[in-house]
Amino acid sequence: MSVWQWIQNELLGMHWLNEAIGAGLRALGVDTVGRLGGSVQFFLYDTVKITVLLCVLIFGISYIQSYFPPERSKRILGRFRGLWANVASALLGTVTPFCSCSSIPLFMGFTGAGLPVGVTFSFLISSPMVDLGSLVLLTSIFGARVA
Repeated sequence: MSVWQWIQNELLGMHWLNEAIGAGLRALGVDTVGRLGGSVQFFLYDTVKITVLLCVLIFGISYIQSYFPPERSKRILGRFRGLWANVASALLGTVTPFCSCSSIPLFMGFTGAGLPVGVTFSFLISSPMVDLGSLVLLTSIFGARVA
C-alpha cells in the first residue's frame, strides 16, 4: 500500500472508524451484514466521519482566513497584470473561504479599488465554488482523481 493510498483510506476515509463501529455493533449483538445493522453502521460511521472532517476543515479554514482579510487580498491582486492576474485571483479565491454573501461585497470593493473586471470575476467565481474544505471532502469521499 502506497503512502497516498494509506492517507486516502485510513486518514481521510477513516476505514479504521468503520471497523471500530462495526466491532462495537457486533459486540452489542447487531448483525452488521444485514440491511438494518448495515444501515445503522453506515449512519454512525458517516455521521462521525463528516463531523470530524468538518470540524478540522472549519478550524483550518478559519486559521487561513485570519491571514487573508479583504485589504490584504486587494494588495495581493494589485501586483499582477494580464493572465497572471486572473490566475492569482482564482487561486486567492480558492484559499480564502468566503461564501457568496461575502464574496459579492469583496467583488464590489475590488472593482471600486480599480482592479480589472476580469480579475475580480475570477475571484468571484472561484471564491464560493472552489474552496479547500470542498476539495478535502471531495478527496476523502471520491478520491483524488474525481476531486
